[in-house]
Amino acid sequence: MLTLRKVAVTGGLSCGKSSVCRFFKELGSYVVNADEIVHQLLSPNTDIGQQVINLLGSDIVVNGKIERGIIANKVFNNHALLLSLENLLHPAVFNEIEKQYQQAKIEQQASLFIAEIPLLFEVNGQGNFDLIIDVWSDPEACRDRFKASTGYNADEYKKRMSRQLPPEEKAKRADIIINNTGNLQDLRGTVVSVFTQLAHGT
Repeated sequence: MLTLRKVAVTGGLSCGKSSVCRFFKELGSYVVNADEIVHQLLSPNTDIGQQVINLLGSDIVVNGKIERGIIANKVFNNHALLLSLENLLHPAVFNEIEKQYQQAKIEQQASLFIAEIPLLFEVNGQGNFDLIIDVWSDPEACRDRFKASTGYNADEYKKRMSRQLPPEEKAKRADIIINNTGNLQDLRGTVVSVFTQLAHGT
């Protein structure tokens, strides 16, 4: 049996990463999401959650839950605090991804292992994967999708994008680029093609 390929999917804000990963899942891939893992880790009941509370203060806990909005406000303009938070979270996220990868290998049900990681290059996590896929889309389309899905304005989009590597730089560093400039049907067709190529070891 072929070794289960460990693939990261990355890209800029609202470029279509989640749609790409959904299509990979439909095709039989084992898919994990870094943001969802962070959400699971950020609980007062986890070791990481307790460390984050110790770092940022108990006021981040509201009604028994850690509020990510309060965390964002605390670290937004405090680079040192943001770095400390990232140094706690990122290793834990990659540990969890590795744990799920090993589980997927044991189960032998999936054709590919896919991890959606928006800030892969920014946290220097690319070495954890066999292959990197970058999802690229027209910047104006990304901005419009971001505004439609979040309700935030163009300034917020610009602000968040300024914390990421430019999309062109991500594309340069990736092994495969999935171009999301058409409709969802076009995107699915591209994912099917990439899946076929990767799942058969080419």
